Amino acid sequence: MTAAVRVVVVEDSPVQRAHLVDVLQAERDIDVVGEAADPVEAVELVQRLRPDVVTMDLGLPGEGGLGAIEQIMADLPTPILVLSARVTCAGSAAAVESLLAGAVEALPKPERWDAEAERQVRCRVRLLSGVTVVAHPRGRRRPPAPDPYRAPPVAVAASTGGPAALAELLPRLGGLAVPVLVVQHLHPQLADGFVGWMQRVSALPVVVAADGDRPQPGIVYVAPAGAHLRLAPAPGTPAVPAGPPRAVPPGGRRLVLDPDPAGLHRPSADELFRSVAATAGGQSVGVLLTGMGEDGAAGLLALRRQGAVTIAQDERTSVVFGMPGAAQRLGAAGAVLALGQIPGAIRAAVARLAR
Repeated sequence: MTAAVRVVVVEDSPVQRAHLVDVLQAERDIDVVGEAADPVEAVELVQRLRPDVVTMDLGLPGEGGLGAIEQIMADLPTPILVLSARVTCAGSAAAVESLLAGAVEALPKPERWDAEAERQVRCRVRLLSGVTVVAHPRGRRRPPAPDPYRAPPVAVAASTGGPAALAELLPRLGGLAVPVLVVQHLHPQLADGFVGWMQRVSALPVVVAADGDRPQPGIVYVAPAGAHLRLAPAPGTPAVPAGPPRAVPPGGRRLVLDPDPAGLHRPSADELFRSVAATAGGQSVGVLLTGMGEDGAAGLLALRRQGAVTIAQDERTSVVFGMPGAAQRLGAAGAVLALGQIPGAIRAAVARLAR
């Protein structure tokens, strides 16, 4: 009996990944031995499991699918089949880039998984399992990848006028390989609509934060209504000591949702910023956008005292200059910038912290 084709599936959408696994294993001659949702995990699984074929989505967080392809083709050359909505045809830019990076073939991800589409994917995987590949010219060995759960977080908070400000900010953060934590003051009945809006306009995937999540680079986590969003050390990891030292303690981080304290704002910008200051110290970025009141000013000051990069939106571009104005008066904002300047400032800060 012929051995089953061993496949690693790389796809960041849990729903699409589960369906693809079912499609591949439907006739029992293909065995999915590993599943990955990000480039770092994909490279590690290929090195450990040594599959016959890898299926690769391109829209992954961090360096994306192309980065994972190049790394795999440098470390352990393996036939790679790209399945991505970015591939519209064999001559599309995404298809060409995939082949240049080292993939053997690039196919559009089926819009509708009918029987013929499923059969075609299985046929391509079987065919690629017999292909011999060698290290690709564009494949490159890189230094060991940093722990994706320790990337410097960007914490953003807003109130009145915030949804429109975030709708301008998030589309300009494409490719940002750090977790983005968002607190937006909203009536609970408006929360679902706000998250849906951000998901439509953001250049990064947007999810509602869940208690215990390990924050991943390239993902935007939005605080749910009725709970504070905090960043905390993973179990067994010490918090950052007071003062400017910027060393990140080993062990990673997690998100915590907590209904206490029950104040005027839940979620609270101050609670988010203070937790980031305590957990990530100076290896973080805090951004306070338009909003009424003073929530976030004290928390932003805690971040600045730890050596973090702190940014407040200026009065001219704020709908209400209450929160950022309070931060400016406290001396909490290292920079007061027009909304249009903030995405570039975030990118520059993250690049500096990543050195």
